[in-house]
Amino acid sequence: MTTLTPTPQKLAPPGRRRERRAAELEARTRTVAERLGAIAAQPTAHVLKEYGVDRDGLCQSEVLDRQERHGLNTVAQDRAPRWYVQLAKAYANPFIAVLVFLAAVMYWQDPADPGVIILSVMVGISGLLRFWQEFRSGRAADALKQLVTTTTAVQRRAGGGALGTTVEVPMDQVVPGDVVKLGAGDLIPADLRLIGAKDLMVSQASLSGESLPVAKADVRAGEDNRSAAPGGDPVEAGNLCLMGTSVTSGTATGVVVATGADTYFGSMAGSLVGERPQTNFDNGVRKVSFLLIRFMLVMVPVVFAINGITKGDWNEAFLFAIAVAVGLTPEMLPMVVSANLARGAVAMSKKKVVVKRLNAIQNLGAMDVLCTDKTGTLTEDRIVLDRYLDVHGSEDNEVLEYGYLNAHFQTGLRNLMDQAVIDRVNEAEEVVVDARFTMVDEIPFDFARRRMSVVLNRNGLLGGAGRPEHVLITKGAVEEVLSLCTHMKDRGERVELTDQLRWHVTRTAEDNNRQGLRVLAVATRTMPTARDTYTVADESGLTLVGFLAFLDPPKADAAAALRGLADKGIAVKVVTGDNELVAARVCADVGIEVGTVVTGPEADALDDAALRRLAATTTVFAKVNPVQKARIVRALQSDGHTVGFLGDGINDAAALRDADVGISVDTAVDIAKESADIILLEKDLTVLEQGVVQGRTTFGNTIKYIKMTASSNFGNVFSVLVASAFIPFQPMLAIMLLVQNLVYDIAQLATPWDRMDEDYLRKPRNWDAKGIGRFMVTIGPISSIFDIAMFVIMWHVFGANSEANQALFQSGWFIEGLLSQTLIVHMIRTRKIPFIQSRATWPVMVMTVLAVATGLFLPFSPLAATIGFVPVPMGYFPLADRRAAGVLHADAAGEGLVHPPLQHLAVATRHERPRPPVLYDGRPGPFAHRPLRPALPDRFLVPEPVPSGVRPSRRTLSVVLQTRPTRADRDGRRRRPSRTHIPGTRANRRGPW
Repeated sequence: MTTLTPTPQKLAPPGRRRERRAAELEARTRTVAERLGAIAAQPTAHVLKEYGVDRDGLCQSEVLDRQERHGLNTVAQDRAPRWYVQLAKAYANPFIAVLVFLAAVMYWQDPADPGVIILSVMVGISGLLRFWQEFRSGRAADALKQLVTTTTAVQRRAGGGALGTTVEVPMDQVVPGDVVKLGAGDLIPADLRLIGAKDLMVSQASLSGESLPVAKADVRAGEDNRSAAPGGDPVEAGNLCLMGTSVTSGTATGVVVATGADTYFGSMAGSLVGERPQTNFDNGVRKVSFLLIRFMLVMVPVVFAINGITKGDWNEAFLFAIAVAVGLTPEMLPMVVSANLARGAVAMSKKKVVVKRLNAIQNLGAMDVLCTDKTGTLTEDRIVLDRYLDVHGSEDNEVLEYGYLNAHFQTGLRNLMDQAVIDRVNEAEEVVVDARFTMVDEIPFDFARRRMSVVLNRNGLLGGAGRPEHVLITKGAVEEVLSLCTHMKDRGERVELTDQLRWHVTRTAEDNNRQGLRVLAVATRTMPTARDTYTVADESGLTLVGFLAFLDPPKADAAAALRGLADKGIAVKVVTGDNELVAARVCADVGIEVGTVVTGPEADALDDAALRRLAATTTVFAKVNPVQKARIVRALQSDGHTVGFLGDGINDAAALRDADVGISVDTAVDIAKESADIILLEKDLTVLEQGVVQGRTTFGNTIKYIKMTASSNFGNVFSVLVASAFIPFQPMLAIMLLVQNLVYDIAQLATPWDRMDEDYLRKPRNWDAKGIGRFMVTIGPISSIFDIAMFVIMWHVFGANSEANQALFQSGWFIEGLLSQTLIVHMIRTRKIPFIQSRATWPVMVMTVLAVATGLFLPFSPLAATIGFVPVPMGYFPLADRRAAGVLHADAAGEGLVHPPLQHLAVATRHERPRPPVLYDGRPGPFAHRPLRPALPDRFLVPEPVPSGVRPSRRTLSVVLQTRPTRADRDGRRRRPSRTHIPGTRANRRGPW
């Protein structure tokens, strides 16, 4: 008996893990295919002798011996790690490592430091959230696999000379040499060489992607042109049944030639276990994490050095530098990301989607290319009779009638096409047919003839107007049936089938084949009622009636679902193992622009660079094997795309694993479900579109937190850096900085429950570390300008200008910083007008109010002395209010968000008569009632405020605009900022800047 020992012939260079794994998969699959091809070419007797078995099967002792040598009939699978391993992986995050390090340093300095507890709680909750959601999703996916326990019928002998009996055994107990009995509906338990078959039809969609079942028989390779030659594709071998496929009709007996990892299925599965490749999410998080860590590594030493030099207390400077490190670190980032992903997983579970890996939710939102199989996704995964045509290609009910008679009266198991013909005829017509015909004999289907016939008795018409006769009706492959025809039906007339007419009818069939249809021919022969037994020899002198054309119809909602994905910026590419004609037909039916169809062999002939260019412009790939599917996915990824793959077959497993997000269904084979990140409980692109929206919402909320926290923290530390150089005391104590960050971060825990604007959800979103860095260095220093202004106010206005009054200075900056940090959330979360055109959800609003209230309360609370706060005077609050408003406007301007709101606000006031749009200074003074020159472009000019005596709109807003000085200003007169009323918004209080 041959044992499989694959040796990869050509591997990628070490270190290129994914390419190396792909090369191993290709080499192993090729080795198995060559071995199976050799077995297919051997005579049946030779195969039985090689495996040491006869048709009665193995005895129990032989089974035990082979199980010991070959192991269980299972393939390599990616099993979920133990719970404690999953828990440890949940904490494998750069930021968590930073937080743990900072907590350790703080504990080393002062074990009683409350910051240690705060950081520990943040780290603990973050990891537990991620662990619990992934652990629960993994158990849900495992539960799907445990729903069915499969057995198979094998021939076993009790002893050496005993006759074999058929017994049911679990599929994992099958061994090489077992004789397996197959029937309709059975799963193929291992790779089998058929030794007997009758009317056997096998569905190989999970391996080949072809939706129609194929005929199999115990025919040796080379005896007919459809069996695979050695070294060919074993899926195409007519006498091999491969593990993972299933019987749709007929019966068969086969000897097991490979089990477990040695099967064609196992050769693919063996290369799909182990560490998964890095996805878009993994790369994005890593880049953003290290960006923020780099900022921290630069800023912290600078703060430490300046504080140590200016204050002289290096121990205190070190503690403050640690606090700054904590302040720069978005402590809640792991927790907010985990909470975002967990909430997205819960929301998707309500839409019948199981999320196995949380990171896949963001990848789903970032996906801009979806590669999908055809069968069951774009099509209904069932065979229907699409057309019944005469020899000229016109619809003909007589063809349907004869096709129905052939399918209805056959006694064998009907295949899918027979059932499709029967389903096309309504019940009333069936009753009439049953009354007109009775069964006489049947010539069953066999693999060599590729046709089957029934002989019916046409009963005499009621009233004796007709005479009984026998009608032979043959249905089968066009070539075989046509070769037996001498005549054809032409518009009701029986005419001789000349060479020219034969060419004509052959072209009619080929035209339908080119449209992606599976075509069968129907022919008849009328005979006297002299006998009741017929043979294959009677299938001659037939009259061709016409053709039956079948297809797997497109789903009714597939076109709408594809349009929905296109509206979301996702390009759909069909990657199928089915032939190019069928693939092109289905894609055209659902509205996909087909263009040039590229086949697997054509893709194989290209190098990686050429394939990358071809994949960018190709929509449909056909006749592709598992290795080619995965290579196409990698080619798209190398071109900068975030790629999703939707598939349910064995041949999809490699591509599912290599894609940024692998998507499968609950009815898929186990290896596909294990390779997938997301499992759809319904194979529906509409469900997938909803998942895309959820993924973008999740990602958007995560980016909100990163932008808000990173920019605010960087601004605070920048302010500390400036203050440390000029103020003789620390502008804020380390514990204050930690408490401020904690209050702010707790408020941001509501971010996962926020909504995203529709505009944001319309296109894929990706991590942009450089963009976040630009945002930080733009918004942070802008807010620092106002921090410095507050320093000046606290120093000069409130007298907090000595170490004795440093608590007042620190308390004032704490309140102002927390207010501006919390409120700016509502500016950054949308590109529309906050609170008017885009409102945050109620959890975000509630947390904002609580954070503001906490910041105002703490300096007056019993905890004030513990933290180092003192009450601030009441005159402080109007200034803090104005300063916070200034930060909001400045930060919005820095982000480029001021202009769109002003454009939206520039609408006509409901005056009694129209007025020209001018800017109007409504404040008293030398420049009152004079049009002003704004610094903004003219397109942002707004209408003049409502004059006295005219009832204005209930909502107006006063917006302070910087203006350019006029000649009078340059002559020495100071100019006040103008106050411009913009109709349509709520009025603001008057007061100083």
